Amino acid sequence: MTKILIVDDSQVERQLAKSLVEKNSQFQAVLAVDGEDALQKIARSRPALVLTDLLMPNMDGLELLRAIRRDHPALPVGLVTQFGDELTAVKALEAGAASYIPKARQAEYLTPTIERVLEHASADRRRRQLVQCTTEYHCRYALPNDRRLIRVLVDELQEVLAGMHFANRMDRIRMGEAIEEALLNAMYHGNLEISEAELTKTRAQLDDDLLNQLIDERLRNPQIAARNILTVAHLTPQEVRIVIRDEGPGFNVQLQDTDQGSDAFEEGRHRGLTLIRSLMDEVHFNHSGNELTMRKYQSHNAPQASVGPR
Repeated sequence: MTKILIVDDSQVERQLAKSLVEKNSQFQAVLAVDGEDALQKIARSRPALVLTDLLMPNMDGLELLRAIRRDHPALPVGLVTQFGDELTAVKALEAGAASYIPKARQAEYLTPTIERVLEHASADRRRRQLVQCTTEYHCRYALPNDRRLIRVLVDELQEVLAGMHFANRMDRIRMGEAIEEALLNAMYHGNLEISEAELTKTRAQLDDDLLNQLIDERLRNPQIAARNILTVAHLTPQEVRIVIRDEGPGFNVQLQDTDQGSDAFEEGRHRGLTLIRSLMDEVHFNHSGNELTMRKYQSHNAPQASVGPR
């Protein structure tokens, strides 16, 4: 029997939701009168999903949602909203709610929403189980110049590495930082041909919209817009190998290597490359300067870090 926790300070509304939930013979409703009661019921009953009203005394629906996300991150939460709660519902979705149901249309939406959210949650659990079975991961990507996709790719690689038990959590975070910097460098300096000075000047304004405008300006050039970030990821429990190639003109690797003095460090030039070289075991550029190969080893007895053109 799948337990659904219903949280509402109104007895009438709790019973109405209970009757709708239990129309599906596979569901059993568990009732809570407010957020604090709900957290206790979660610990005791271990529901598969929580449905909560937004407006409640002691702890409202948003506070309950945040507490569940903190203490039970895999437990999906659906919000039941009154008319006029749309803005609050949006905040709840941004805070991690799985879905929301207008209270006036519970009879229509409640059961289908529960079934859909539970299917998604089950698929996520199966995916995590599958990741735990991964012994080798090899993929090729042709990413457009989109910072959001870069973050998604880094998250994907970190999830696979966690499933393989590669290194510890902090080292995986550090690797993710290095991989993301390498992908961003390939996008900004390689494909979009944004100079370090231009990027520094834009970032100094502390306005992300200005950076987006600079990217959009470059992408108006059809030749630049057609370029991709070509990425090969080969992950095993023993070794990580990432190859990132941009389709830009490249740079002089020897000239860049000579610009590593204290002035360059203090001015923040080549910050990305400094991070990459510090966080990975091996870093190599091709002679054209448009392809970067990084390696990280599982063992603390990794080869001595090496840097330079291949």
